[in-house]
Amino acid sequence: MDKGGASIPDEEWERFLREAEAGTSGAPQEPSARARIVARQQRGRPQGWRTYQPARLRQRRTVWYVVGVLVVVGLLVVAADPGRVAGWLGGGGGGKAPLAAESDRQVGSNAADGPAQLPTVDEPFRGAPAERWGNGTEGIHLPEAKATGWMSQEQVEQALVRTQDFLAGANLDAGVLRGERPGKAIALINPHQRDVQGYLATAFRAPSRQSDPLLLFSRFTTAKVRLVGNVVKTRGLITYQEGEHGALKVTADVTYVYPVVRAAAGSDEVARTIVRREIVMSWDNPEKVVTEPGTFSLVSYKADTTNGGCDNATGYFIPEFRTERAVTGPGSGQRVDPYDRNKSMDAQMREGSEGECRTATRS
Repeated sequence: MDKGGASIPDEEWERFLREAEAGTSGAPQEPSARARIVARQQRGRPQGWRTYQPARLRQRRTVWYVVGVLVVVGLLVVAADPGRVAGWLGGGGGGKAPLAAESDRQVGSNAADGPAQLPTVDEPFRGAPAERWGNGTEGIHLPEAKATGWMSQEQVEQALVRTQDFLAGANLDAGVLRGERPGKAIALINPHQRDVQGYLATAFRAPSRQSDPLLLFSRFTTAKVRLVGNVVKTRGLITYQEGEHGALKVTADVTYVYPVVRAAAGSDEVARTIVRREIVMSWDNPEKVVTEPGTFSLVSYKADTTNGGCDNATGYFIPEFRTERAVTGPGSGQRVDPYDRNKSMDAQMREGSEGECRTATRS
């Protein structure tokens, strides 16, 4: 073959073709549809693309949750405007001393004070451990930043802050909680994760069990319920370590508590929806992985939801109230405590059977 009058030897041209097919080791890796298909065949369940490695996906499982409180458990392995983030303002704490920030699994941090008391519009967290939890992002512990992998200390600190921004945009933003599209949170996800972007597009256009926005975002429909006040209680932590290809691998394990009343004017019966999420993300080196500055690749995420609607595929949480449970009765599934953070998320997700609705001991 000639180029500019120079001839390339046959053996060199064949080597070039082999390298082009296999991928040059020093170049950022591109998405591969074939890699996704192979991964599906090997594991026997859908796989999402994650630049250099397909993200792990599992089918969701649903379970009953509480003295009648319904629950949806989702498992899918694959920035916020401070002015609109619910829970960044004070209030709603019931006057009790807040717990110290969670820095590890802490035995005893989930105990309620005295006998259970029903929540009210003025004290929506009364009778629950969340009464002493942090407000909004205040309850999410950020670790000290240290140089890790390809990132300097300053870059790690910035990535941790952006991780918190994502959590706020996905789970605390007032507009998102009212059912709006979480555009600022989505903007932080690597746009080159094609399967993930496809899931996001489908989840908000046509939600289903396979493409459920609730697996990653918290949303309520204002036609049925409205949030009580502007505080969402949280408890959790963010950790990090070096990941593949020198990436910064960040894990966020956070429980969110949302108090709601019925949408009708004058409604005062308070119900609470409790969501524990574990999200693993990779802040990748753009020299190793196809990504965009300031975005992360989703590695995996899991969601365990209490009183969000059992077997719910509407794209919105559907809380149940006490008066409704008086008719439907309590659930008969395995009893679990949605405030228990002493167990790992994996251990919590292993409780119960696939497709079963569990019964929560409190909400």
